[in-house]
Amino acid sequence: MVLLIIVLALLGGAWWWLNSNKENAAKEGTQFGKEAIQKIAVQHDANFFNSRLSPQARMNYPVSAQQEFMNEIVKLGAPVRPVDVQGKIEFNSQFFEPHGSFHARIYYPARYADMDLTISHPVGRWQIDEIAFIPQREQPAPAPPAAAPPPPAAPAPESPAASPAAPAPQSPPASTAAPGAGG
Repeated sequence: MVLLIIVLALLGGAWWWLNSNKENAAKEGTQFGKEAIQKIAVQHDANFFNSRLSPQARMNYPVSAQQEFMNEIVKLGAPVRPVDVQGKIEFNSQFFEPHGSFHARIYYPARYADMDLTISHPVGRWQIDEIAFIPQREQPAPAPPAAAPPPPAAPAPESPAASPAAPAPQSPPASTAAPGAGG
């Protein structure tokens, strides 16, 4: 009977330990996902981006591609609102191999962009597996309300009365050719 109680206590302790580790991993992963989007999209931290890429992501984003990626983000300027990050952490097995997917919409002065991020924690620390930054087309500035059509042209001011010394304006000569006459 004592042996059964010890075994049940060990199993209960192991279950509690696994659940608390799973909760901690989910909390850390969520924090890392939000931090990664903040550091990359808002603070434009190229060193963070480079140091957190997974080996496969490093192959997909060599240094030149990393610079181009960051330049595309930097040219949009600073976001005009706080970035709202949505996502969740999942586990391949019940308690092990955490990974997560996050999405953020970032509003800039003339448009917005979407950022998608996939992270994992294989051994040691969280890493970025995939990242995508999709800027939307620039929104044209709202057009001013349609202006009323201009008022009809006012008649030309009349010239002062012709003086007897001034010649009278002549009208153009009328054509004397008959219609259909060749010539």
